[in-house]
Amino acid sequence: MIVLTRSQDHVEAINKTLRNAGHPVHLTWLPDARDLGDVLTQAVPEMLLLFADEGIVDVASAMDFRARYAPDVPVVLVRDQLDEAAIAAALALGAQDAVTMGNLERLQLVVGRELRTCRLERALATTLATAREYKRQLEHVVEGSTDAIAQVQEGIVVDANPAWVELFGYSGPDQVVGTPLMDAFDADDHAAIKGALVACVQGKWADHALRASALLVSGHTPSLEFYLRRSEFDGEPCVQVCVPARATNEGELERRLAEAMRCDPATGLLHQGSFTMELREHLETQGRGGVRVLAYVEPDRYEGILDELGVAAGELFLTGFAALLRDQLQPGDIAGRVAGNGFMVLIERGNHRDVEAWAEHVVHKVASGVFNVGARSLSGTCTIGLSPVPPGVREPEAPLTEAYQANRQGRELGGNRVQTLERTGALLRLPDDDQRWVTRIRGALRDGRFRLVQQPIASLVSEDAGMVDLVVRMLDEAGQEVLPSLFMPAAERNDLMRAIDRWVIGAAIALGLEVDAGALFVRLSHDSLADASLPPWIGERLGSAGLPPQRLVIQLREETVAQQLREAVALQDALRAMGCRLALEGFGAGRNDGQLLQHMQPDFIKIAGALLQGLAADQDKQQRVKALVELAHSRKAVTIGERVQDANTMAVLWQLGVEFIQGYFVSAPEKVVLG
Repeated sequence: MIVLTRSQDHVEAINKTLRNAGHPVHLTWLPDARDLGDVLTQAVPEMLLLFADEGIVDVASAMDFRARYAPDVPVVLVRDQLDEAAIAAALALGAQDAVTMGNLERLQLVVGRELRTCRLERALATTLATAREYKRQLEHVVEGSTDAIAQVQEGIVVDANPAWVELFGYSGPDQVVGTPLMDAFDADDHAAIKGALVACVQGKWADHALRASALLVSGHTPSLEFYLRRSEFDGEPCVQVCVPARATNEGELERRLAEAMRCDPATGLLHQGSFTMELREHLETQGRGGVRVLAYVEPDRYEGILDELGVAAGELFLTGFAALLRDQLQPGDIAGRVAGNGFMVLIERGNHRDVEAWAEHVVHKVASGVFNVGARSLSGTCTIGLSPVPPGVREPEAPLTEAYQANRQGRELGGNRVQTLERTGALLRLPDDDQRWVTRIRGALRDGRFRLVQQPIASLVSEDAGMVDLVVRMLDEAGQEVLPSLFMPAAERNDLMRAIDRWVIGAAIALGLEVDAGALFVRLSHDSLADASLPPWIGERLGSAGLPPQRLVIQLREETVAQQLREAVALQDALRAMGCRLALEGFGAGRNDGQLLQHMQPDFIKIAGALLQGLAADQDKQQRVKALVELAHSRKAVTIGERVQDANTMAVLWQLGVEFIQGYFVSAPEKVVLG
């Protein structure tokens, strides 16, 4: 039990009272509130007794910190004077009760009650987790599992089964037991693994697959996919790290054989023919809401490697190069080997900034990597040519050619870069002119052919708050869904965004009456930001609908706010006056994030998705995101990671202190919820 007070006499009096009442508790005196964060997150206390009238800490801030990082720790406030109003105020702050030192009998009764409740809740959680784990372990036994398994406590391997020993090439378990788990994996993957381990110990990690480069005794560095599960070893909590065994049933063998026939044996990526076929099939389907881009990746000065080492060694170099590229792919990416020493990748991301961030990350990884070719170790660089695939394009030849041309242009400029052609020609022309789109948009507004779709925002630190991000879709005259990337540019150029924004806000308010969502996030365009009549209109709609205003969250892009700061501050003040909340999205993409927050006080800050591309293996980006999170928390804003697409990124964000995430890793594709 933690006692936050300046007076040691208080600690001794409480200790004596509780022991006399038969409570064998250990009290930790905390005279400095600056240590509260470390104690709450590392010591796993059963209770916090906080002397609220000493001025040792801002009570509301302490309660907010507890709610974020140790929500299962009960808090009892100790006041100088106490009445019904003071107790109600304590409960409103999130405390379990309030007491005084003048009534020690009531103090020990309240503490006893909360200790019993805390222990029962933790015992129940442990029992349920143990039951689930026993069920899982039984299923493994029944299936005759040969998974490679290591038991890890506080980052140290305390046990490893024969399959783990064999997988990593150890001569026996004594070579691995007692060593840090991190020693078995590449340093670039440590942040993701550490974050997942801590989250798993605290029961906040589901069955998400992590991917990391293993460091085998042989010197090879294969990419492994593995799972973490909360378990016990010698009666103490541990994390079970499991690398699933390769399935050997007949159906799986047939699948692997078919896969082998489609893939290049040296690189494991699709043959050119298979890639083109799969690319055509993919382009026949509608995108999931972001952008599609073809990336042509080619190592620089490959001919020099052939001249120096020969064709066989050159193929070994390409094998290592392809393995590095393959590790940077995200679920849904399609990659193939084309043109001998080149690789083409179809990627889908939230916007073009995300695509460029991914490509820059790949270029950086190649430039900083070392490729083992026989007894030689080589360094290298690469160039990536990008070509957007406009919505509606079904034939890939034109964007494929443009991606190759962009790559060639980049190599002519010296290589080691990401290049996009200065012109994109007919590829980037809209399928219809603006006037046709204006007619269709107005018709959709008139005929009720707009729809809302939602994407859940998931919590990393506590129970989900039921928050959803809302975006708009349009149905054409035949009832087919039209993505925003097709109609929004025309709407922005023809002064239609205010009408669309108002439709979205009105639909969101109506949705709020139908679903139990804690927060409905709605984007606002730069046109609506300058509309002084919008806040009164929102207030009128909320009032007539009877929706609590705090459930509506208006979100603005950071770059829009930077360009229209005066209007943004005015909107913020108006929203706060009526009780609505505000979010900044794309945070970190600009240059003056700290200066912007001197004027804005958002309730939520969304870390830019472009910063999260390749985050798990990029320590510079991790430091950048960490600084943004600390800046947001200093302004009492809740942080959300945008466009998260894999478990490794989620694990790193958890370790960096991000509270929520959204993206296709959380929920793909978005579900239609209102029309």
